[in-house]
Amino acid sequence: MTTATKKNGSKSPALPAADSHDLIRVHGARVNNLRDVSIEIPKRRLTVFTGVSGSGKSSLVFSTIAAESQRLINETYSSFVQGFMPTLARPEVDVLEGLTTVITVDQQRMGSDPRSTVGTATDANAMLRILFSRLGKPHIGSPQAYSFNVASASGAGAVTFERAGRTVRERRSFSVIGGMCPRCEGRGAVSDIDLTQLYDDSKSLAEGAFTIPGWKSDSFWTVRVYAESGFVDPNKPISKYTKKEMNDFLYKEPVKVKIEGVNLTYEGLIPKIQKSFLSKDKEALQPHIRAFVDRAVTFTTCPDCGGTRLSEEARSSKIKRKNIADLCAMEIRDLAEWVRALDEPSVKPLLDSLVHTLDSFVEIGLGYLSLERPSGTLSGGEAQRVKMIRHLGSALTDVTYVFDEPTIGLHPHDIQRMNDLLLQLRDKGNTVLVVEHKPETIVIADHVVDLGPGAGSGGGTVCFEGTVEGLRSSGTITGRHFDDRAALKESVRKPRGALKIRGASANNLQNVNVDIPLGVLCVITGVAGSGKSSLVHRSVPASEGVIAVDQTPIRGSRRSNPATYTGLLEPIRKAFAKANDVKPALFSSNSEGACPNCNGAGVIYTDLGMMAGTASTCEVCEGKRFDASVLEYHFGGRDISEVLAMSVAEALAFFGEGEARIPAAHAILERLSDVGLGYLTIGQPLTTLSGGERQRLKLATHMGDKGGVYVLDEPTTGLHLADVQNLLALLDRLVESGKSVIVIEHHQAVMAHADWIIDLGPGAGHDGGKIVFEGTPADLVAARSTLTGEHLAEYVGASAKPSRKRK
Repeated sequence: MTTATKKNGSKSPALPAADSHDLIRVHGARVNNLRDVSIEIPKRRLTVFTGVSGSGKSSLVFSTIAAESQRLINETYSSFVQGFMPTLARPEVDVLEGLTTVITVDQQRMGSDPRSTVGTATDANAMLRILFSRLGKPHIGSPQAYSFNVASASGAGAVTFERAGRTVRERRSFSVIGGMCPRCEGRGAVSDIDLTQLYDDSKSLAEGAFTIPGWKSDSFWTVRVYAESGFVDPNKPISKYTKKEMNDFLYKEPVKVKIEGVNLTYEGLIPKIQKSFLSKDKEALQPHIRAFVDRAVTFTTCPDCGGTRLSEEARSSKIKRKNIADLCAMEIRDLAEWVRALDEPSVKPLLDSLVHTLDSFVEIGLGYLSLERPSGTLSGGEAQRVKMIRHLGSALTDVTYVFDEPTIGLHPHDIQRMNDLLLQLRDKGNTVLVVEHKPETIVIADHVVDLGPGAGSGGGTVCFEGTVEGLRSSGTITGRHFDDRAALKESVRKPRGALKIRGASANNLQNVNVDIPLGVLCVITGVAGSGKSSLVHRSVPASEGVIAVDQTPIRGSRRSNPATYTGLLEPIRKAFAKANDVKPALFSSNSEGACPNCNGAGVIYTDLGMMAGTASTCEVCEGKRFDASVLEYHFGGRDISEVLAMSVAEALAFFGEGEARIPAAHAILERLSDVGLGYLTIGQPLTTLSGGERQRLKLATHMGDKGGVYVLDEPTTGLHLADVQNLLALLDRLVESGKSVIVIEHHQAVMAHADWIIDLGPGAGHDGGKIVFEGTPADLVAARSTLTGEHLAEYVGASAKPSRKRK
C-alpha cells in the first residue's frame, strides 16, 4: 500500500486508487439546447438540478448522463441480444467519466392497456396468484389460473415425428387453465358501438350514408370498398338490407376483393372501426376523431365478471372467505394488514415478500390505492411513485437514481415523506440526481446545479453549482425566487353563481354536497387520494361550457410540432397558398410539400442493425424539410421554412402587423405567449419539449376552446418558481374576462391566490372523500383546522396562534 506524509512528518496510508473515482464528470455536453456544458457531480450524494422549464435540466440528466449509462450497459450484451434491444446513439458530449448504473424513475405515464393494473405493474398480483395457487380452496390450478391476462384454452390433434428411423404418429392434447373472463377478455368492461353514429340508415351508400370522419365517397379504402364490393347493394337504403347483407356489411371476416384492378381487403364495418379507431391511444387521436370515438363508443362494466376481469372459476377459489378479486379491490393498506394476519408457515417467505411490497406502498404515500386500479388512470406523480416501489429495500448500492420532479402531485404534508425516501436511497451509498422545482426538496440537497439563465435557446448553461446556501445568494433566477412567498389577497372576488353538486359518491367520495362558486378562482385542495379529481372530473356536470385540462400528456412524433399541435399551421398554410395562388398542401412537410429525399423529416435515418442508427441532415433540403420548389413561394418576405424556424415571440410580431398580418395565427401565438412559451420555436419537434413545456402547450391550446368554466388539474406541474407568478397572472386574466376557473392544486402560492378554497380529506382513500373546509384562504389560515390550513399558514408566515374555525 502506498503512503503519504502528514504535516508532522509521520506517514499514513494514501487513498486507494479505487476510492478516487468519486465524481461523475461531464465535459462538452451539447444535447438539445445544452451549450458545451462541463460539470462535476459528486457521487453518493443527493444532487438537485434546478432552472426554469426548458433550461436544459432533463437534457443534461436524462438525455446525457442516464442515456449514456444505458447505452454502455447495452453494449455489454452479445451482438445477438443487442439485436432485440432498442438502439441508442451516443449523446452529443465530449467526455463522460465516472458513470455508474443508472435507474431512471421518470414522469412517463404507465401503460394505458386496460389489462395493466397497479398490481401487475409491481408484481404484487404475481405473488397473490402464487398464494392462491397454494392456499386457495377449491384448488383450481397453477398461478396462471388466477391471471386475467391468460385465457383458458384446450386442443387435441395428431402429431408426426421421426424416432429411430421410423415415422411415428401420435395423438396429443393440451389444456391451459387461465383466469381471464371470456366475455370481456380480461378488460373488466365491454364496449358497445352506437351504429347511428356510423351511418344514416335512411340513406344508401351511394347517397353518402357514412357519417364517420374522413370517410369520403371517392376513397378506395373506406366508402368505395363497401359500395363496390358486391356484398351489398350501394343504391339500397341501409335500413332495407336483408339479414345476410346486414351481416356482411357489419361483421364479415376479412376477404380480398378487386375494385378497378386494385386489390383491397373487405371486412365488416364493426371490426374495421375497432382496428381504425379503438385500437389506438385515444389521446393520440386528432380532436375531431377523439370526439367521434366519444360519441360512437360506450363502455359498460362486464355483466359476467362484474368488472373483476376474472373467470367464474378464479372467483370461486377463496382464502378466509375472500377471493383474489376481493383482495385486489381492497385499499393496499388494508390488504397489507389482511396478509400480515395470515399464519401459514408453508408460504412464509412469500408472505414476507408480499407484506414488504404492500408496506412500501404505504411508506411512499400510496396506501389508498387498490391493486385493481388501472395503471393508465394514475397521475404522473402516482405513476412515478409506483415505479419507486421495487427500488425501496433493494440490496443494490453504488447505483445512480435519477428522478424527474418526484414531488409532482404531492400535498405539502407528503413532501417530507418523499424527501426521507430520497435521503434513504442516498444513505445506502447511492448517487441520487433529482430534477426539481419545489424549494421543500431543493433544500435537502447536498449539491445544487442551476441551469439557465432562460429557456430554450436562452438557456443551456450552468449558472450556479454548489450548496443550497450558495444558491440563495447566487443572484440566479432560482436563487432570487427561492424564498418567494405569495401573500394572501386583501380582498377576494364575489361569485356570480355556483355549480351545485349533490350526493357525489364516485370512488371514495362520501355522499358529498358542495357548491362550487362561479366567476372566481376556486382551488380544490387536499392530500393525494382525498377525492379531488373524483369530485371535479367525475362529479362536475359535463357540458359544452366546461373545458377540462387534465394531466394526460400530449403525444406526438418527431413530425409533430407546436404549429401542428395548436392548429397554428392551418391559417399560415392558407395564407401562403392564397398569396401564391397554389394549394395549401404544398406548405406541409407531411404532405405534398415534403422534400422527396427525406420525406419531410429534414434528416436521413440510417438503420445499422444492432448498432445505434444515425441521423444526418438531408443534403437535398439542408434540413428545411420542404421541396426546393416550395421554398420559392414567399409570404411577407419569408418562405415557409423560415417561418417555422421563428420563435413564438418573433412569429407574434411577424403575423401581428403589416402585409403578413394573420389574425387567426396571431390569436394562437398570443395564447402561447401568455403561458410563457414565447421562446419556443414553432417548428421544433414535440419530442424535444420538456414535461412542463408540453403541459403549458396543452393549456394554451385549450384556452382557444369556447366555454365559460375552465377546470385545470395541477397547472403548476413542471413550472419554475419564477413561472408560477406568470401562471397566477394568466388565471387572473381568465377570471377577469368573465370565465370561471376551478383548479386542483397542491402549490401553496395558488392556494394563497384563490378567491375560494374547497379542502377535501381529512385523509386519503376511505379516510378521505369529505369536505373538511369551504371558505377563503384567509379563513383557512386563521382556522388551521386541516392539514392544508396548517401548511398554508406556515407558507404565508401567519402567526402560530389559531384563530376562529370555519367548516
